[in-house]
This record gives sequence, C-alpha cells and structure tokens, in this order.
Amino acid sequence: METPQLSSLYQQLILEHYRSPRNKGDLPDKTVEIHMRNPSCGDEIRLQLRIEDGRIAEAKFVGSGCSISQAAVSMMTGLIKGRALDEADALAERFKEMMHGDEAAAKDRSMGDLRALAGVSKFPVRVKCALLGFDALQEALKQTAGGEEH
Repeated sequence: METPQLSSLYQQLILEHYRSPRNKGDLPDKTVEIHMRNPSCGDEIRLQLRIEDGRIAEAKFVGSGCSISQAAVSMMTGLIKGRALDEADALAERFKEMMHGDEAAAKDRSMGDLRALAGVSKFPVRVKCALLGFDALQEALKQTAGGEEH
C-alpha cells in the first residue's frame, strides 16, 4: 500500500508531465509516424520517431486528451530516446504488465517516472488512456521492423 505522501507525489508528477509535456511538437525528419485515438474517451496522439542504426534517435508527439494519456506519452518519449528498438519494445511490454497489475513491474526502476502511473491499473477504464502512447510505439516498431533503419 502506498503512503499518502507517495501517492500525492505521483499525482504531482503526472500533472507536471501533463502541464509541461516533454518532447511535444513535430519532428521534421521523422522516420515513422503513428496516429492513435481512443474512441471511448477522445484521447489522441501522433507519435513521431526518427530511427537511426536500429535505435530511436528522437521521439516526439502531438496530442490531446486526459492527463493520464498525455503524461504517459510524455514520460515514454523521454525514456525511449537512445534505446535500441527491442529495448523500446521491452519497455512497452513492461508498462503493459504494470497496467495489468504486475507489482514487480510497478517497482522496476528501469520504468523511471512511468512508475507514477502504477495506480492507474486500479481503474480499468483509464488503462486504455495510459496505454495509448505505448500502443502507438509498438505499431511504429512493427512498421520499422522490415525497414532499412536496422
């Protein structure tokens, strides 16, 4: 069980990423762009990646929606920069595990600020919000899988 102070700190971190998102904006030299929308709530993002030598050299997004969807993609873009494609996919899978209640994933330090979203798993209707950016990431990785970027 989280202490009230920790829960409050996590809420503040989510709001900070929502109010001042990292990596928000267009990426002119993108390799891949994925547009995803959550029809049940209206959240949407356009994830843009520049892939170089099998790594995510740059990640940006443009989007609108609730604090959870926008904070999650803000945190995610910061964590995937510089990572190999398979590492980015592993991060997405680990985040999905956390969203489905995996306590070990929620304590995994490699998840960085994303751990602040662990409490979302208790609200199934909000899980799709948190996963929107990760679904876009995995779709982008699938699209680049056969490309020359590797």
